[in-house]
Amino acid sequence: MTLSRRRRRATAGFTLIEVLLVLVILVILGSIVGVSVFGVQKQALEKAAKTQVESIESAIKFYKLNMNKAPESLDNLITQPSDDKGNKWKGPYWEEDTIPLDPWENEYQYEVNGADYKVWSMGPDGASGTEDDING
Repeated sequence: MTLSRRRRRATAGFTLIEVLLVLVILVILGSIVGVSVFGVQKQALEKAAKTQVESIESAIKFYKLNMNKAPESLDNLITQPSDDKGNKWKGPYWEEDTIPLDPWENEYQYEVNGADYKVWSMGPDGASGTEDDING
């Protein structure tokens, strides 16, 4: 073999170190993209929960206008309560057959205290009363 043929053969391919370096760079770029995508997804789920809480609160306000009190449960937004003696209920106040689950597949929490009420999602950890709870 001539000297020029040996040089071409030696420089014709990539070395193992070059291939490994490219793979390391691709893994680093992939992990950066992955972290940012998960951050965006988390924000989207929180925004969806906040929007649903606000929608439920709007339905409760319409209920209160007709019934002069907050519903005993969120189910009263869909079905007429049994204690409606004066036929004040003009619902359903929620368009669907059931109140939806939050983005983490948990039920929305509802608490009524006289005329005051509170609706919230327990957030990603699924525990009520923690800092990741989502209110309207």
